[in-house]
Amino acid sequence: MSSPAILFVCLGNICRSPTAEGVFTLKAKNVGLDFKVDSAGTAGYHKGAAPDKRSQEVASARGYDLSRLKCRKVNEQDFTDFDLILGMDEANVRDLKRKCPEEYHFKIALFLDYTQSEFDEVPDPYHGGKRGFELVLDLIEDASDGLLTHLTR
Repeated sequence: MSSPAILFVCLGNICRSPTAEGVFTLKAKNVGLDFKVDSAGTAGYHKGAAPDKRSQEVASARGYDLSRLKCRKVNEQDFTDFDLILGMDEANVRDLKRKCPEEYHFKIALFLDYTQSEFDEVPDPYHGGKRGFELVLDLIEDASDGLLTHLTR
């Protein structure tokens, strides 16, 4: 069986989805798995930029390197290239389904569907402080573990 290709999506691809890409990639690698993993935003506000410095700092403190990642916008090809497209919040999922051909809607889900968290969505930390970025990382680590468990059953 080939490994599924996974796309993590948030609004601007500057905080949450690149963090998810970095965390999930390393967690998979640490258990000997190699997935095609990428991240994108539903909006192209930060195209070509590195992830938010605050996301990078919080991630780096826990051993994740996001520095090589570059922001991009979801494109039409993503809906065929990826097997699983995980939105960080309900607005992302709605935006994705609006852009996605109906035959690929089954690929789209909320990332936190893979955790037992009290949160339903990964909150956007962009306009907040360090604690918001730490909460995002906590939720992403937990959901990444749940996703890995789901994919390796």
